[in-house]
Amino acid sequence: MVVIRLSRGGSKKRPYFNVVVAESSKKRDGRFIERVGFYNPSAREGSETLRLESERIEYWQSNGAQLSETVNRIVKLNAKGPDGLVAMKKKDEAKALARKNKKAADKAAKVEEAVSAEEEAPKEEAAAPKEEAPRKRLQKKKPQLQKKKLLRKRLQKKKPQLQKKKLLRKRLQKKKPQLQKKKLLRKRLQKRLMINN
Repeated sequence: MVVIRLSRGGSKKRPYFNVVVAESSKKRDGRFIERVGFYNPSAREGSETLRLESERIEYWQSNGAQLSETVNRIVKLNAKGPDGLVAMKKKDEAKALARKNKKAADKAAKVEEAVSAEEEAPKEEAAAPKEEAPRKRLQKKKPQLQKKKLLRKRLQKKKPQLQKKKLLRKRLQKKKPQLQKKKLLRKRLQKRLMINN
């Protein structure tokens, strides 16, 4: 299926889009059939932000090409003229501001909840009997003590294995010269056999 869609270009955080006719199975920025325009959302004032070849787009649509949602929106804006683009940019900026304000409000709400929880915590501690507090501390320390004991047991089990490994390493170091001599002798024998044959 043939689709008219945007293909991203430009550098990081400075997008530049080509409006292309491409096979839907191809990658977004991959191979395309024809380039029918461009859209530069980060263009400065006075420079061209959008150019579309409407005749070619109509041709491809008549041959069964589908417009992607974004390209459909851009084509409608192009029909309105330069005022449509300005209105779209303002609308997008308003949405971005609304998102920022919402995030700030959410952060403020979380901070308020944390402050109120901290204020309630001392009241609850004062209301609770003093005998329960030491028990909670012991319960918190027990898992830590159990972990330490388990680690000690594991280390004790591994000590003999570590000692065996050290002994093996020492033996290998002693045998290395002997092994090298044997290799040399084998090579000499092979050479002699080769010469005799």
